[in-house]
Amino acid sequence: MGGRAVDRIVTGLLEWGCRRMWGFAPRMIPHIVAHKGAAGSLRWFAANMPRYLTTLHVLGPARTHLAALVVSLLNGCVYCAYGHGYALELIYLRDRDRLFPFDARAVHAWAGLPPRALAERMRAVLQAAGMHAEVIWADRTIEMLAGSQPVDAAEARIAHVVRMLSEMNAIASAAGVEPDEAQNPVNKDHGLKERHAAMRAGVG
Repeated sequence: MGGRAVDRIVTGLLEWGCRRMWGFAPRMIPHIVAHKGAAGSLRWFAANMPRYLTTLHVLGPARTHLAALVVSLLNGCVYCAYGHGYALELIYLRDRDRLFPFDARAVHAWAGLPPRALAERMRAVLQAAGMHAEVIWADRTIEMLAGSQPVDAAEARIAHVVRMLSEMNAIASAAGVEPDEAQNPVNKDHGLKERHAAMRAGVG
């Protein structure tokens, strides 16, 4: 079997897995396979996704997606920032019955901000959202991206998110992948997504 055929099979397999988890096949999957090759892509997902999914459970989806959003914004990756920002928006609406004070559609304006400027903006957003405890996590994510070492098991999980997302950011940015959907199972809740869109549009 030729290399291109194997790449197509692995791409389809990874897209199937994401569709099962999140209800859609991310646009960047073919770019991951093109960058890493079929075997390298399977190894990467096997090495990273189980730990990432455990982190979602241990730290909670809001904290995990917040870290992924912060990393992606600092790295200037619009694709990943949108996918995690939108997930955070939907989770916040589901859990708190109101809009999160950050619109994922604004990631273009936030992507690539200097660390201090991003920290200040994120602090204002989290305080407005009533997520005061998350401010330190956003700050620590920024520090770990700059080279600070984790001090406990929870921070070690964030450090893994930093490494994992940084690699995805590089691939997505190099390929110019356009944003698609929320990278979380909440993406499959079409009623919630419709409500979110209506609230953002000021309808109802």
